[in-house]
Amino acid sequence: MMANLPRRLIGEILGTVFLLAAVVGSGVMAQKLAGGNAALALLGNTLPTGAILTVLILTFSPLSGAHFNPAVSIAFALRRELPWSGAAAYVAVQVIGGIAGVWIAHAMFELPVWQVSLNVRTGLGQWLAEFFATFGLLLTILGCIERTPAAVPYAVGLYITSAYWFTASTSFANPAVTIARSISDTFAGIAPAAAPAFIAAQLAGMLAAVALSGWLWPRVRAEIGHPNPLPL
Repeated sequence: MMANLPRRLIGEILGTVFLLAAVVGSGVMAQKLAGGNAALALLGNTLPTGAILTVLILTFSPLSGAHFNPAVSIAFALRRELPWSGAAAYVAVQVIGGIAGVWIAHAMFELPVWQVSLNVRTGLGQWLAEFFATFGLLLTILGCIERTPAAVPYAVGLYITSAYWFTASTSFANPAVTIARSISDTFAGIAPAAAPAFIAAQLAGMLAAVALSGWLWPRVRAEIGHPNPLPL
């Protein structure tokens, strides 16, 4: 039975809250425990992020499709598998949920709730990394949906775990995550001035993946408004 839009939006906001709480909270914990070892801190940030993504997609995919990412929601709207009105609502709650998740992480670690990141992440290599990370993430999702939809949660979690290490930007690959991390002056943060270029690169990567996926996996498009773009 199709979940109504309010229930789907609650699923998206809850999932994005937990995702950002995990990203920022694990970054804070990793930095506390790593003793100045940046590689160890990154590993401590990476593993919880990949793990929570798998859990959240398994939990919320039957309800909302478990996008937690404006690039994913826009991609499904472009593929006519989600109405644009629904995609706009998804994007709005994803951004709100991301911000809430960051604030919860700050509060749990007794940090100032309101912060602005001073971590400048910029340059051609960083932008290319975000393009490539998002391109790969969308291909992972769309490819798995076509042949092995039950594998999506595990594929996404493993992809992000890997992309943290093979991309120069540590694979944000998500405009809502980028916005939320700009208000956290912690290990996971990004300076607000650097965020727009990251988001532009992410959306460009998403568009390239949508275009290529239609050729790689041609199929009859799902009916608009399908409730579960990431079926299990």
